[in-house]
Order: sequence, then C-alpha cells, then structure tokens
Amino acid sequence: MGSSMRTMEWKFSQVFGERQPGEKVEEIDTISAVEFDSEGDYLATGDHGGRVVLFERTNGNYPCSRKELEHIDSPVTLLPLYRYKTEFQSHDIEFDYLKSLEIGEKINKLRWCTCLNNSLLILSMNDRTIKLWKVSDHKVKKAKEVNSNAHVYSENALLSERSFMSDHSKPSVPNGYPLEWDEWVTKKSRYISPTVEEGPHVMLDSGKCTSSRCRRVYSHAHDYNINSISINSDCETFLSADDLRINIWNLEVSNQCFNITDMKPLDMEDLVEVITSAEFHPVSCNLLAYSSSRGFIRLVDMRQSALCDQNARILQDREAHGSRSFFTEIAGSISDIKFAKDGRHILSRDYMNLKLWDLRMESSPVISFKIHEYLRPKLSELYNGDFIFDKFDCCISKDGCHFATGTYSNIFSVFCHDGGHIDGITLEASKNPNRISHNPDYHKHTGLFTSFACGFHRRGHENSSLNNINDVPCDLNSKLMHLAWHPTKNLIACAAKCSLYIYYA
Repeated sequence: MGSSMRTMEWKFSQVFGERQPGEKVEEIDTISAVEFDSEGDYLATGDHGGRVVLFERTNGNYPCSRKELEHIDSPVTLLPLYRYKTEFQSHDIEFDYLKSLEIGEKINKLRWCTCLNNSLLILSMNDRTIKLWKVSDHKVKKAKEVNSNAHVYSENALLSERSFMSDHSKPSVPNGYPLEWDEWVTKKSRYISPTVEEGPHVMLDSGKCTSSRCRRVYSHAHDYNINSISINSDCETFLSADDLRINIWNLEVSNQCFNITDMKPLDMEDLVEVITSAEFHPVSCNLLAYSSSRGFIRLVDMRQSALCDQNARILQDREAHGSRSFFTEIAGSISDIKFAKDGRHILSRDYMNLKLWDLRMESSPVISFKIHEYLRPKLSELYNGDFIFDKFDCCISKDGCHFATGTYSNIFSVFCHDGGHIDGITLEASKNPNRISHNPDYHKHTGLFTSFACGFHRRGHENSSLNNINDVPCDLNSKLMHLAWHPTKNLIACAAKCSLYIYYA
C-alpha cells in the first residue's frame, strides 16, 4: 500500500479558464472530458462545443519553499506544471436524415493513443462518431521587419540625393572627395533615420507551429449513443460501446469493425438493462470489462467466444441487491469503471457509491465509499428533476490505493484504501480547495443513462409530480463530473463548468 491519506495534503496548483463570480458561462464552453496521456506529459480536455484543447507539461517547480527543502532529507521531485499548447474543432453538429435526429457536437470521451514519433494521436468522440486526430509540431519561418543600420541607411540616402544636386559638377580636392561632403554628412546624420515609409527590411525568423489533422473517422457503426471508448494494450485496436453493443476497431481501418457484444433483444419490450461503460484490461489484450444499468460488471475473455455477452464473469454487490425500489435501481446504475494499473482491481462509480472490486471476488466489492448518502431521502425529487441520471466519473492513482470522484457544489472527494468507510477528504474546485474539507456538518446537511435508457426507466412514471427540491442541501446545478488522476504523480485535474483546476498532494 502507498502512503496513508493522513499524510496527503492537497493544494491548489493551476487553473485554466477561471471565471469571475456571477460571470455567465455559455453551455458550449462547459468541459465534458478530461484525460492525461500515458506519461502525464500532456493533458486534453473536450467541451460541449466540440473543441479539444491540449496542454503540455513544462519543467515545473518544487512544491515547497527553499527553506522547507533544506529540512527534507529525501529527494523532492518537481511539481508538474502545464501550459496551453493548441486547440482544434473536433466535431460539429450533424443530422441523421434516416432517423431525423440531430447529433450534437459535445465531446463525450477522449483517449490518447501510442505514437512512435514526435506526433500526438488522440481519439475523440461525440454521440455517434469517433475521430482519430494527429497533432504535430512543425518548424516554420516567420517574416518580421527589422530596421537596418541607421548610419549606413542615411549615407545611402545622402548619396542618392547628392547625385541630383545642381552643383555636383564643382571641382573636388585632388583625391576626388568633395570638400563640403564631410560637413554635409555630419549635419544630415543628426536627424535622418529610417521610417516605415522608407521601407524597413523583412527578415525570416524560424519558429514552431502546432497543427492538427483528422486521420480517421469511425462512423455508422452504432445505432445508439456511444458512451465509451478504450485503447487496447496491443496499441492496435480499441473498443467503442453504446447502450446495447460493443465493437472492436483497428486504428488503421475506419470502414470495418467487429461486434463482440450485442444485448439487443428480439423484442425491445423485453429489454431489462443497457451497457453504461466499457474498458480494456491494462495488461491483457484479450480481457475487457463493461458495466450495466443494473449495477453489474461483466469481465469477458475474447479468446473464449466471438460473441462475449454470454460467457462472462459477473461482479455484483449481492448485499446491495437485497431490498431495492424503483429509485434505488436507477441510482445503482454504474456510470464509470476504471481498471487499476495492476489489472487486478476495478473501480466503479454509481450515483450513490464508489466501489473497489477485486476480480477474484464476484460476490461483493473490496470496499465501498458512500458519496450521496445524504441524498437518499431525496431520490424521488432527484428523479423528477433528472438529476439522478447525472454521470460522474471516477479515477484511481498509480499505486491503486487512492481514489477520487466528483459530486455536486463543484466538490470532489479523495479516498484511501486504508481509510475504511470514512468520508474521505472533501475538496472544492477553487483556489482554496480545503476550505470546506473540515466542516463536520457537510455530509449531515448536505444522466446516468443516455436518452434511450432514461426513456426506458421512465415508462409508467410520466405523471409523477415534480416536488420541491429547494431544500436539497447542495447546489445541484454545479456539478463536478469529470476528473483524471496523473499516471505517475499525485496530481488531479478536474473540470468545473468551463474551468480546469489542477491540484497536487
């Protein structure tokens, strides 16, 4: 196990796109995806407007002052800092003419691909289309204006004027130099200087330019909204999952994919669950896991069968499935799963809990952290307001001992494997993240599906009355849904509306 959570003090590092209190935030500027690359050298974000913004790591600085460094015996690593690199428009609004459906440009997921040269490869997706982008740095020559030497320029101008003087035929001294020349140059050079009208010289200066180009477009393979993409450890294939199907693609082939999971029944009235998230195993290229709206996690081996929806190991919390109501079934739907780096554990997030699973234990999670327990009495109001369908991401540290996830009021929580069932450290997305972490009354007082799945669960409940949720002890409109953990450092990047906050421990 890693260091105990008691020794981890989270501090603010950077913020990009911070807005002033009360400043209006456009919907298209809201961040919808955050992802580090495998080395942590680059950070990517996607937004509701279909744009992808890339940040690159700089040399950084030390996380403490020089005086504090003098009293530290162990070596201290530099704190990673990031700077803006480039951005590009990945997706635009599309229209499905066969279904008379408009496809939004919102970026739902981003995944970095391995690249052997100095270029960057990144997968981005909206509801129906996946694109592979290549980002490269090029050397370019930029034109800039430079004024030449003032004295030389003045002398040339004087020679030009001298040739048109009416008295240029006067006799000179024996060596051919006019007697009045020296005096004239001295007087003229005092006030003659090159100006813009005289035409400064244009020189070429070499620099760097970042360009992005779409290399592949993977489309027309999903009838329902895509919720997941994941790169395989073989660095050649990736998966894409929607509500009912999982497809396998080759990165170099955009017009063909292989369907490995199909949960669509013959009669859609018999549908009981949908796929909510899917992820490849970090080490074994033949293993993958996907979660469902019933709170199950299925681990499948592609070597056993070409169609993997039947032959699967099912991870389920049998204790949680004891007594369930209509609202607890919706809240139990898993919105995100992440494999630990060792490949032996899976972290899952549903609306109410964050759970850590051991692949060798199918009956219950190793540990469960309560996130929204204080909202349990309000599930009916949350359902009527569609808040119960919010999808919250989760992330896990490199050592597999620390976990993080977001909640309402622009808050995220960090938990430790050794911490048991405690509430963890609660932080707010601001420059002072710890200002509410020590409030003992916070937890006392204070869509999980696509549109297709929401409609499925709402059947028979159209006439539910909309109750007053003003007494819900948190700001439901301020959601911290997307965050990512640095692959090698205790560094978390999280998105609060259009602002990207970075914290270190």
